[in-house]
Amino acid sequence: LFQFFDGEHSLEQVGAEYLKKYGEFMMPDRLTKLVSDLDEKLFLEGDRLKQVQAQACEAYRKLDSRPMAFAGQQYESDPAKLRAQIDGFYSSKEGPEKGKAECAGQTIKGLVAPNFQLKDAGPIYAWGYQELREGQVPDVLVLIGTCHAGLEGGIAFTDKDFETPFGTVPVNRAIIDLIRKETGETFFVEDIAHLREHSLELQLPFLKHALGEGREISIVPILVDFPPETLTGGEYQQLFHRIDQFLTITKRAIQASGQQVCVIGSANLAHIGIRYGDKTPPTDFSFHRCMQIDLEMLKKVEEADPEGFAEFILKEGNQRRILGFGVIFSLMKMLKRDGEDFKGQVLRYDRGITDQFNSTVTYASIVFV
Repeated sequence: LFQFFDGEHSLEQVGAEYLKKYGEFMMPDRLTKLVSDLDEKLFLEGDRLKQVQAQACEAYRKLDSRPMAFAGQQYESDPAKLRAQIDGFYSSKEGPEKGKAECAGQTIKGLVAPNFQLKDAGPIYAWGYQELREGQVPDVLVLIGTCHAGLEGGIAFTDKDFETPFGTVPVNRAIIDLIRKETGETFFVEDIAHLREHSLELQLPFLKHALGEGREISIVPILVDFPPETLTGGEYQQLFHRIDQFLTITKRAIQASGQQVCVIGSANLAHIGIRYGDKTPPTDFSFHRCMQIDLEMLKKVEEADPEGFAEFILKEGNQRRILGFGVIFSLMKMLKRDGEDFKGQVLRYDRGITDQFNSTVTYASIVFV
């Protein structure tokens, strides 16, 4: 029945489709009540949903800081327990060997870490953050995360500080103000997307732990949601220009700040299995094939080739659903500054299982110097 709730069928037409399908007449008052109940529970687009969304946006913008949404669920809410939890990820057999960072003492220009649940991927996060812990400490962290709920405009900044069990992490007002000065509210319209999104929140405990809980750092929080097809233009032409504007202005603001900046991407890679639209569960063979393709794809990332990375995914028709494309592409484009070279290194690669049918998400930790 709900397939006809598309804005193109009247209630009478919906009732007629129901009669055709089931041979049963649905009384108009019953159908009207169903629509009313769905509208009340915000399942339908319309004035009520817009009103509630506007109220939620207004309430979020009045907040001084973004509250923790996943403390006590994805990670420990008590600082001492959280410290022990993260220490455990470092010391686990899957974690990095202490004092063995690949880029110790170097300037860490960028980092990609997973945004998968910590109980599975915690040690893989640790591989990335060990590089930050043993490298030169940046002044500002530009955080780019996947927006799993989707974004109409592809990009969402927020000007909120972020609360963590280790204390509140302030946003970098100078960079945010520079971006606002050039674009107004263009990239802040969907800022409420940050409220319930986990991809940036899961990075912050590792970030504070790696750099020192008492160290003063600031962040520029960004969520992105755009597919590799955006770069082909065509029907994506408007979004393409928007992404290009976002990258150009953000790079300019970073350079104008005069501060040492590290760009951190929160991204997963392939999504395979029934949960993600495949007709059959992954087999050992199909997973290992996926891993081979992932690692081949990540060579483009290690070579600091954002266009090559996009082209690789487009060539295979994004069949493996690389959800972190927008994050990794944006990170590499931000690191491509005039007169500055960089390269990436995959530190660790793994996967997580998300259901009883062996549906699988792959992810990696990658460092850029």
